[in-house]
Amino acid sequence: MRDLIARALVWVLRLLLPARGRHRTAQSAPTPITEPTPPVNPWAKPWTGPSSAEAREIFRAAETMRLTPVQRERRWAAEFAARGVDYDYRYPGDHFEQLGLSA
Repeated sequence: MRDLIARALVWVLRLLLPARGRHRTAQSAPTPITEPTPPVNPWAKPWTGPSSAEAREIFRAAETMRLTPVQRERRWAAEFAARGVDYDYRYPGDHFEQLGLSA
């Protein structure tokens, strides 16, 4: 649609403001009209996050159970980051709390 509007505007401008000078007779070849490609549906590809078994493995790891809650959250975030997934974690005294932002 945008291409069609742009071509219509160029056509109107050529009618209203004809070219002057030595290049005015040189006409460019008309561009072929092509169908625009449809937008890509983000839901068409499968989910790229960890499976439920991988998430269980991260959350129930024995070495993380003996850590403090803050260390545990950071370990979980690191494990998810190693798999390429963002894991939003919060803990008391984090920078969001200090800024006065709520979760």
